[in-house]
Amino acid sequence: MTDHIEQDQAAANDELSPAERLVLIEAQHRSLDQKIIELQARPWQNQLLVQRLKKEKLRLKEVIERLKGEMIPDLNA
Repeated sequence: MTDHIEQDQAAANDELSPAERLVLIEAQHRSLDQKIIELQARPWQNQLLVQRLKKEKLRLKEVIERLKGEMIPDLNA
């Protein structure tokens, strides 16, 4: 089921401009950060879930950096 949602999101992202994708992904990154903070505040936190969220947050950060790099023109060209 998660794969289906990710495919739908990927298809929707293809229709967005790089700037729009960047805003969307940055919002997802902030949302994950908030979820991680909330989970870590609980004494009975689910370590596996926290690890998965952190991994996804890192993946989103890499996508953000790639998109920013694509949006900035190559100054050496």
